[in-house]
Amino acid sequence: MKICLVLLAIIAGHDGLSWPAFLGDGGGGIDPASLPVEWSPDRHIAWAADLEGYGQSSPVIKNGRIFVTSVTGEMKNQFHVFAFNLRDGKQIWKHSVESSELVKSSFYVSRAAPTPVVDSARLICFFESGDLVCLDHEGNLQWERSLTKEYGPLKNRFCIGSSLAQDENNVFVLVDHDGPSYLLAIDKKTGENAWKQERTSRISWSSPALLPINGKAQIVVSSAGSVDGYDPKTGELLWSTDEIGGNTTPTPRSAGDGQFLVGASAGSRGESTEIASTSNCLMRVTTGEDGGPVVSKVWLAEKALSSFSSPIFYKGYGYWVNRAGVVFCFDGKSGEKQYSERLAESNWATPLAVGDRIYFFGRNGETTVIEAGPKFKKLATNRLWEKESEQSGQEQRRGNFGGQTQYGVAAVAGSLVVRTGKVLYCVRNEKE
Repeated sequence: MKICLVLLAIIAGHDGLSWPAFLGDGGGGIDPASLPVEWSPDRHIAWAADLEGYGQSSPVIKNGRIFVTSVTGEMKNQFHVFAFNLRDGKQIWKHSVESSELVKSSFYVSRAAPTPVVDSARLICFFESGDLVCLDHEGNLQWERSLTKEYGPLKNRFCIGSSLAQDENNVFVLVDHDGPSYLLAIDKKTGENAWKQERTSRISWSSPALLPINGKAQIVVSSAGSVDGYDPKTGELLWSTDEIGGNTTPTPRSAGDGQFLVGASAGSRGESTEIASTSNCLMRVTTGEDGGPVVSKVWLAEKALSSFSSPIFYKGYGYWVNRAGVVFCFDGKSGEKQYSERLAESNWATPLAVGDRIYFFGRNGETTVIEAGPKFKKLATNRLWEKESEQSGQEQRRGNFGGQTQYGVAAVAGSLVVRTGKVLYCVRNEKE
């Protein structure tokens, strides 16, 4: 157990003062008392910073700075990277990148969706245009690449949305689309390929995850019909299972060494309902008698489906949130359902677990905080901004894609940072 915990800490790089990548590591290392349970538009909002353009990526945090991305232009002409001061929300610098692949900007395509990674020396950003850019913490360019120029145009009618993963030396980029798909490991210092692994073409927006498998880190990819494990040093495919479907968006989340949760959706029109009903599960990778890997579904999350958010495993329980905003809780050992309860809103951001509580960030600005464990106990329901008036006819036609949306969060000691399309919010126990 100690080995697993240490490995998870190394993978995440989380020390309570940084949130280095997509989904952080679930809040480990943060003093729970430093984060508020309750807030409202006039209480505990330390600051709000307007963002140029629009973006769906989550923020990342390092050394007292928040890094976040956005896009501008009718054809998503320019992507932008911003650094903000965590203390007061002041913008420190901006770096802009001309898009290598122009696509009409709309509510129906990803817009600056991939989340960057940050380490002690550099920030690496990936955009759905296929552009990669590496900057130091002062915004100075270190290297850049265009994957569309190197490997061809990206074919996904909603654009790709996969966030980056990293270890000490490499950043990992997943490009799954209708064209030639691949997983890349890129040296963070030089920007050159460490390896490239070809993948079967498929449409997906899920992100790779570095997870502990039998005492070693592996890259686990859950994407459109398969779950695959790769060696992060060589790119070798170590194992794969195709007994799954509807897994086009959620990222696999660790449930201890060799175990992880998989999320799957029925699809916008219910086209994947049947296969998704047997795909939300706890998976386990063990070593067989012949020394090879054995992949199995330990238990199914009965009647649970995912949506845009990923499931989480916390203090022995697994949690899924479906499209209707219903949270399902399952016992991590037996798979027995503990409860299913409706939250205030559906979730696009993945829940955050800290201390004895779990934060569920409703897409329209209402966050439900519950007590972690087998009983559903609501601790608070919070609004980040004033509830919007009746939607206009145009917004109603846009369906789920109109209005402000809580897309992603990052948490460090004393600060909870929430990102919407055009605003970055910081929530604290006390206003400064």
